[in-house]
Amino acid sequence: MRALAAIGRATRARSAFMLQLAALLWGVLREGAWPSTWRRTVRAGFQRTLSRAIGGSLGTIAVTAVIVGLGLVFEAIYWLRTAGQEEQVGHILVVVLFREIAPLLVGIILLGRSGTASVAELGMLKAEGEIAILRAEGIDIFQFLVLPRAAAFALATFTLGVMFVAISLLSGFVTGRLAGVVNTSIFGFLDNVLRAMSFDDLWVFPAKLLLIGLVVALVCCITGLAAEETDTPSSLLPRGFTRGVTGILTVTLLLSAIL
Repeated sequence: MRALAAIGRATRARSAFMLQLAALLWGVLREGAWPSTWRRTVRAGFQRTLSRAIGGSLGTIAVTAVIVGLGLVFEAIYWLRTAGQEEQVGHILVVVLFREIAPLLVGIILLGRSGTASVAELGMLKAEGEIAILRAEGIDIFQFLVLPRAAAFALATFTLGVMFVAISLLSGFVTGRLAGVVNTSIFGFLDNVLRAMSFDDLWVFPAKLLLIGLVVALVCCITGLAAEETDTPSSLLPRGFTRGVTGILTVTLLLSAIL
């Protein structure tokens, strides 16, 4: 019986997490659409979280994008030119860089740089009883803490994703020019990439980024707000990071399979 109870307890906990995630996702989409929701305190929390998320991840995004530009963009240009398939460069970069690598890496970087900080911050508020005090004062925890983070993370992921792609393409192009592999101008190179994008690519790329940002924020909020008195940063942060990576991979695989 104890074994069955343990199995049921674990299953119930995982089901509760998924239900909480779905409920918060619907709540963000519903409440965020109403202008009256965005009061001064909510806007201030959104702006503060957005600036921290973008500023804290920008350096890592730039370095990673340069590495991807050298390892992916330049290699694609070089080998496709060697094989006489230079016209396929745009298509390969759209499929691999835009659709898969950029959303995945940006989501993981944002999770590591800003998501874990949110887990620690919310966990500390919960452990110190600040959440209970806010509720006793009649403050809506969802609108005050969850909604600003969700919106800020979604917008930050989109912004960082666009910058990631731009830096990757630029670094790959510059390396190709220095190596004598690319003979066209930067405008011709970018035109080749943009022409390879279909109508679906124009909305799949931002949709992935926005949804990954939402999932990262909500997973971190759930983990932090569910902290108990016995939890410490050493137990909360790995839990939040593992859940966040699982959420990012799930969103990426589902959207790739559907679209």
